[in-house]
Amino acid sequence: MDVTLLLKIAGVGMLASVLCQVLKSSGKDEQAGYVTLGGIIVVLLLLIGEISALINTVRHSFGI
Repeated sequence: MDVTLLLKIAGVGMLASVLCQVLKSSGKDEQAGYVTLGGIIVVLLLLIGEISALINTVRHSFGI
């Protein structure tokens, strides 16, 4: 795993957190929920490549 992936995930988390706090303080709780959901989706999309590589490594190791 690369350090840049961890930094990307941390960056998305911090950005989503700041946006949620701003939206909640302005009374837009529904949009804050959408920002949180969007942040989770972006992180999952970042992890798909790593999960795929892990599955391929396991398949290759066991000869599946």
